[in-house]
Amino acid sequence: MEMHLVDSSNVSAIGYDEDSQTLQVEFNSGATYQYFDVPQQIFEGMLDAGSVGQYLNQYVKGVFRYSRV
Repeated sequence: MEMHLVDSSNVSAIGYDEDSQTLQVEFNSGATYQYFDVPQQIFEGMLDAGSVGQYLNQYVKGVFRYSRV
């Protein structure tokens, strides 16, 4: 999965696998989470968001199943 560095105080990089619709989020703390069944437009919106952390909290957390990697 190709990871994209992002400018965020909480998130260091995000990546997306189209085939499995898996969003991967690497936090500055070193923790990595995968979110499942995420539509591609959510990933693209996150890439374009003014605040990646705010977007994550609003559109991803509590919406999609996840697992810590």
